[in-house]
Amino acid sequence: MSAARRLAVLIPGVAVAGALLLAPGSTRALDLFKAVGTVVEHQDAIIKSGAALRKGFADLTPQEEYYLGRAVAAQILGQFKPLDDDGRTRYLNTFGQVLTRASGRPETFGGWHFILLDTDEVNAFAAPGGFVFVTRGLYTVCATEEQLAAVLAHEIGHVTLRHGLGAIKNERLTEAFTILGTEAVKEYSSAQLSQLTAAFEGSINDIANKMIVSGYSQGQEFAADAEAAHVAWRAGYNPAGLTEFLTALSAKGKKGDKGFFSTHPLPKERLEKAAAAIKSDKLAGETAPARTQRFATFALR
Repeated sequence: MSAARRLAVLIPGVAVAGALLLAPGSTRALDLFKAVGTVVEHQDAIIKSGAALRKGFADLTPQEEYYLGRAVAAQILGQFKPLDDDGRTRYLNTFGQVLTRASGRPETFGGWHFILLDTDEVNAFAAPGGFVFVTRGLYTVCATEEQLAAVLAHEIGHVTLRHGLGAIKNERLTEAFTILGTEAVKEYSSAQLSQLTAAFEGSINDIANKMIVSGYSQGQEFAADAEAAHVAWRAGYNPAGLTEFLTALSAKGKKGDKGFFSTHPLPKERLEKAAAAIKSDKLAGETAPARTQRFATFALR
């Protein structure tokens, strides 16, 4: 199945749960992905994104970040299929929306989207613009809602800290700037448009490669963990869920194993840093039995 067809898979929309939640504009979580392949199809989108790239990733508008993010999401869904489980997908999205309200970016241009991937691989990804993916393998590591909160908050942290955008190679920016200059769109030759498309696609590949293959730097992972502890705490969750999750994760694999263990620092290294961050920032909370019971309903074993 093509990436575009995968993106057309319908996932139930987010339920509104009190004042904490704001449902995305679409009633289907993946409607915004429709007809998107690994490269943005329309010339105007390419030009808009290229114009932002010429200044550097930090100058991308929320809309342009969304264009990049959904193209990266298409690549991920080209490798992993979504889990066909409406109940757990709805739960993940409702839960995820609560956490985003406690983050530094409660809203994104296209809304936040949380997707379960049907694979035993232990991993999670976050594409620019608010696309968060959690594999079935990683979901099963979580024993409580506090631990799942830590996982989602960590990926939310990658988006709010714009780690994915930082993966775009400088030469992509230079190339886009050279082609675009100040010319009007109508003056671009087919060769220049082809180069712009290549630069855009290359940027997408840079981000996807960083997320799936090489992984972020240790500093970025530690920063996302620290952000996760704060997001969970502000949302009313026990930040200790992060250290509990990392402890559970350490028993699931070793450095060099496929997925999470090949793209992230060892859980033990992250555990020490996370515990120190939680202590220094004086973050504390309680694990509510009701949340643990709720999670048990949606747990995967």
